[in-house]
Amino acid sequence: MSHVPRRLTAALDALDHAFASEEPFPVTGCTYCYSEQDLAALSGPLHLVPDDLVPAVAAEGPDHWDAPARLYRRLVPRIVRSVVTGELHVDEELIASRLLQVGWTTWEAPLTGALRDVWSAWWEATLHTHPSPVSIRKTLSLVSVATNGLRPWLDTWTATRHPAADAHLADLVDDVLCTYEITDLHMGFYGEYPATVELLGWLLTDVRDRADDARLDSPFLWELHRSATPHARD
Repeated sequence: MSHVPRRLTAALDALDHAFASEEPFPVTGCTYCYSEQDLAALSGPLHLVPDDLVPAVAAEGPDHWDAPARLYRRLVPRIVRSVVTGELHVDEELIASRLLQVGWTTWEAPLTGALRDVWSAWWEATLHTHPSPVSIRKTLSLVSVATNGLRPWLDTWTATRHPAADAHLADLVDDVLCTYEITDLHMGFYGEYPATVELLGWLLTDVRDRADDARLDSPFLWELHRSATPHARD
């Protein structure tokens, strides 16, 4: 195993360790959507929570639980591991939005640090693997929305000279240029992060030589880029 997948495996294991101190607690919530048996399972040991309950909680709105942040926090290791392996079957952008809703960045440093390490390791692993378990757009959206920053992930992509990274670039370009969605692109399930200016500028400048798509030569896109970034060069 190369260092890239090893790093992701180590980050996920460290995430488990960081959250191991999260104790079970009596979970109460919407009894219309969840049975007493479900609530009892969610109140027990993390490893005994049934697999079908993890995506349900991961996707559910906070108003379904009496202590949504505490419940989500307890389930983070199960949710995140399933997300990065492509096994959760919940929209990845919704996971980012739910993490924001439960205020993950306000948690204790060991917990937020462990999550940030997973985002970084997952991004690196994605850029070195094509196809990847989760599409490049969904991965980029999750890490960008969750951390409220797109540019650091784009900078890592620019610095990653690997065939998989270039294949992902072609996929992303084809995706966001379909019907020219790039002109008004918002990331996150609820469109929390406006991505057009940063992403378009990056595509037209930083990686234009690696993106073999004539649509990027559109005068309309260049004019949009110049209007959003007045000092942009032709």
